[in-house]
Amino acid sequence: MAKAPPRRVLVVDDDDDIRLLLQELLTGGGYRVATAPDGRAALRVFHESPTDLVVLDLSMPELDGFETLDRLRDLSDVPVILLTARSSEIDKVRGFRAGADDYVVKPFGRQELLARIQALLRRSGGKTEVTESYRDGFVEIDYPQRRVVVGEREVQLTPLEFKLLSAFVQHPNHVLSRDQLLELVWADPYGVSGDQVKLYVGYLRKKLDPAAPESVPIETVRGFGYRYRRS
Repeated sequence: MAKAPPRRVLVVDDDDDIRLLLQELLTGGGYRVATAPDGRAALRVFHESPTDLVVLDLSMPELDGFETLDRLRDLSDVPVILLTARSSEIDKVRGFRAGADDYVVKPFGRQELLARIQALLRRSGGKTEVTESYRDGFVEIDYPQRRVVVGEREVQLTPLEFKLLSAFVQHPNHVLSRDQLLELVWADPYGVSGDQVKLYVGYLRKKLDPAAPESVPIETVRGFGYRYRRS
């Protein structure tokens, strides 16, 4: 019986010493390891090679850990462990709400980190799916490039508008309540009202079809929420 190939772990940290330490630790634990010094480099590596789990630092220049996690979640359900010196409850809650699977505070115990990685891979089965694109009769989405096209027109969306559109197309023909959209789109919805959802749905409709926003297949279901009618 053929032996299963070693699982691949991507380590993202701007500290050279931490990256080297984790690379040695994980390689010794039987994993294949790729590393990246920042979020942008991490996303390039993630696109180029299959990845079973990501260990992600929060405090990085340019694209920080939260922004990197946000983009990873647009693409995949790959398990993510946040490894950071930030130990406040607010940061932990924000990390979990953004889609992290675990949160480890530096300095960390090496064997504990290995055990957490093993547990996450066991639960996920080591199988992750990467969403590269979406297309229906109305819109095309290139997730790696965050590119949206309606007809032959490229639409420029803010990160929040992009996440809102993604939430709709990933749940076609389902009614999503304002509370559900707050959970899916706003990583930290505390202090965000349902009126914000209504406001941004309006922005999104106008961006997708400035001439006829009412023709955009995002329906208002009165008393319940919104539904994307996939064509």
